[in-house]
Amino acid sequence: MTQADAHDFDVAVIGAGAAGMMCAIEAGKRGRRVLLLEKARKCGQKILISGGGRCNFTNLFAGPEKFISENPHFCKSALRQYTQTDFITLVEKHGIAYHEKKLGQLFCDDSSTRIVDMLETECKQAGVTIWRECGAENAKKQENGFLVSVGPQTVRAQSLVVATGGLSIPKLGANDIAYRIAKGFGSPLTNRRAGLVPFTFSSDDKKRFADLTGVSADVEIRLRKTSFRENLLFTHRGLSGPAILQISSFWQPGDSVMIDFLPDVDLERLLKEKRRSQPKIQVSSLMKEFLPARLASKLMNEVSELPEIGNCSDKQIDELVKIFKLVNIVPIGTEGYAKAEVTVGGVSTAALNSKTMEAKEVAGLFFIGEAVDVTGFLGGYNFQWAWSSGYVAGQYA
Repeated sequence: MTQADAHDFDVAVIGAGAAGMMCAIEAGKRGRRVLLLEKARKCGQKILISGGGRCNFTNLFAGPEKFISENPHFCKSALRQYTQTDFITLVEKHGIAYHEKKLGQLFCDDSSTRIVDMLETECKQAGVTIWRECGAENAKKQENGFLVSVGPQTVRAQSLVVATGGLSIPKLGANDIAYRIAKGFGSPLTNRRAGLVPFTFSSDDKKRFADLTGVSADVEIRLRKTSFRENLLFTHRGLSGPAILQISSFWQPGDSVMIDFLPDVDLERLLKEKRRSQPKIQVSSLMKEFLPARLASKLMNEVSELPEIGNCSDKQIDELVKIFKLVNIVPIGTEGYAKAEVTVGGVSTAALNSKTMEAKEVAGLFFIGEAVDVTGFLGGYNFQWAWSSGYVAGQYA
């Protein structure tokens, strides 16, 4: 097909995920002729698998402080223009039942397919054309817009929106096309790494925590000035669970993390009280009142044989406090993009207009969603960024 035979649209959106569909809907509502390109057979692949199949579609507490970026202020405008309340209103309009699980996390009562169906319905009502199993291969600028190669076909569009996500979960087809397009147009990238991802143990820590696979605990985990209070889960390779996923987005190779396995317990005070009131109790028995037995026993292995609590010295009590509340771990790495929920980093926000998501140096080119250097915490925040950034681009593309 020659350039003269190209399919003409006002807006071409590459990637029919959360951000891409939202952008297509909004641009379509403005009367724009929109083409939404999706290389998979189904739209919204990440939506479908999210939240254990129930889609944690937003968070009641979504605010700029819940996002990571080289420019922490960049996300403010989009989040203000399209809020979690706006998306909840859309969900309610379509009669989708939902509930708050914890910490403001909103999930569908039913299947996550309801969210994809809702977005596809909105696309249809907005007159959006969707090409499935049609992945964009490259894009280039021309005088009046862009040319996008889609297999043997060529698409011509006035505006181009890149919503192809990051590198996380390659089994769903994740690739680096957003970064290749950005480079091709001279838009800078920040360093990228796997985020919201389990840690892997060093050989020493594998021995240290052997036989704890499947054990979980409510912990506080800290990395420098950042801390999270969530559950931790031991795996056969290392650590997972919400607490680990949260802190992993801040972790760099070589960093150590500090874990408090008894975040609600003033352990020094407790042990000294028990020394007075229940001097015959064994420390190991006491610890098993607060922690899973296997975990309590494993941590106790790090201290020499203790007498009954009534015979423990202040020095021994100090040692116990460190063993249970100041557990230092240096992960050898992470499970990588295969198990990561997001990619930290991406198209630099320095290259984008925060009010429109348009590239400052390339008129008509937009980057949205996970492709951009804005990464949310665990708990629906990344979906809210997708809705907000997609909405904003849809007003201008």
